[in-house]
Parts: sequence; C-alpha cells; structure tokens
Amino acid sequence: MQYVAIFAKVHDPRCQKVASELIAWLEQKGCTPLVDPHLTASLGYPRELSEEEIRDQAEMVVVLGGDGTLISVARLFSGRDVPILGVNLGSLGFLTEITLEELYPRLERCLKGDPRVSDRMMLEVTVYRDGKQIEKNNVLNDMVINKGALARIVDLETKINRHILTTYKADGLIISTPTGSTGYSLSAGGPIIHPQMNCIAITPICPHTLTNRPIVVPDESIISVTVTSSHDEKVYLTLDGQVGFKLQQGDSIEVRRALKTTALIMSRSRDYFEVLRTKLKWGER
Repeated sequence: MQYVAIFAKVHDPRCQKVASELIAWLEQKGCTPLVDPHLTASLGYPRELSEEEIRDQAEMVVVLGGDGTLISVARLFSGRDVPILGVNLGSLGFLTEITLEELYPRLERCLKGDPRVSDRMMLEVTVYRDGKQIEKNNVLNDMVINKGALARIVDLETKINRHILTTYKADGLIISTPTGSTGYSLSAGGPIIHPQMNCIAITPICPHTLTNRPIVVPDESIISVTVTSSHDEKVYLTLDGQVGFKLQQGDSIEVRRALKTTALIMSRSRDYFEVLRTKLKWGER
C-alpha cells in the first residue's frame, strides 16, 4: 500500500503527537501519508489535501481517536472498499479496538498485504417528503427518530416490506446494524448482535405500550417509518449521531441494507467477545 490516510481527533493532544510520529514512520517506509485537512492545520504539515482528494487516493485509512471519529470517517469513505484501522488511545472501543501498542506491528502486516478485515454491513436511509426524495445517506451504526425536548410521545407508523408492523407511540425509534447494536440501541434495551450477522434491529425508545419490544429482521427487509404525529410536534432524524434534521408530519423514512460495506481492520490479539467483556465489564463485581 502506497497511500495511507490519517484522520484523528484533532482536539486531543495525544492524537496529534501519535499522528506526527505515524507520519514520520510511514514516510520512512516509503509510503505517502494523506493527512486529514483539520489535522494538517494543527500539525503544520506541508502537504494539504481536501477530504475528497484523500477519499479518492487512499488505499488504507488510520483513525486515531474513539468510535465517534471512526464513524465519521466510515461515512466519508462509504462507497469505497478501503480498509480502516481504528486506534483508540483511551479505553478500548467497540470499533477502535486497536491499542497504541498494537499500532505499528499491525501496520507492518497491513502494508505487507496481510490485514485481518471485518466487513460491516451499512444501512441506506432515504427520506421522502410529499412523495419526493429529500435526503439519502449510508450509516454504519444507526438512524434514530426522536422527539424534541418538550414534545409529547411521537407516532411512527412502521412497515416491513409494505406489511404493517405497528404504529409506535414512543419517545422515538432506533434502526441499527449489528455493528450499531452496541450503541444507542443497547442503551434503549436492544439486543447485542454479533457484527458478522446479516440482520437489522428495530428498537423503540421508551414505548408507551410496554409490549412493544425490540425486533430483529432479515437484512433483505425494507423498513418504512412514517411520522403520523401532528404538525406541532418536534421530531428529528439523526444519522450515526452526527447528521440530523427536523422531520414533518407525513415524512417517510425508508431503510434498507446498503450495497456497500465498511471494512474494519481488526486486532489479532483479541476477539469480539473479549471486547464485549472489557467494555461492558462483564464478570466484574
């Protein structure tokens, strides 16, 4: 691999220090670092590229920071089959599971063409208003419909493959990938799903009817959610916790499996169940 992109949590001094060392290491290996423009400004790195130029040229991506930073990078590279190496400089992440101690040995193997990659399914989220498409995005984790701070519960008519599931009366609704099952969905009582499963989880947020439980459907399902609450209710759509906008009564959100996946480079020293035990502190008193 010749072109390696570097993205980092730029406001974290630790990330800036590691990024500087990583740039020098890659150059010594004969690679060309493609540095995130925000990081370029912080480090004073001379070779400045736009995010679009980096996306088009990169053969591999290194992300320094937490899961949120990696998710934003995954959205940028959606549509390109580029492996992403997530390095967490703090506590272990569900997505950024590579530690700083593992970084350079892992990079050595990747540059030799021996990455251990986990292909993660994504969701394609399309928003329709008055029968017209107004928004379309891919997400790695989840899409969330929720009410405003002072709003009453919202009504969300939900169909699967055009068959009515129910009209949720709740604070909101989460539709997540297996990767996103350990995010907001888990906090709302949703199931933990192994990231290699092919399915979609639907989790209501504080449903008015207590028998409305999370449900897992096949990944070929097409899920449609229509906002049926009155005009004076404030309802919002959030994608991967980073992109969002206000919905109106009658807006319809269609969710299906995206054609593209996100390739995450995994640790060779731990498995998914060790990550679960560590992050969720299972077995600790």
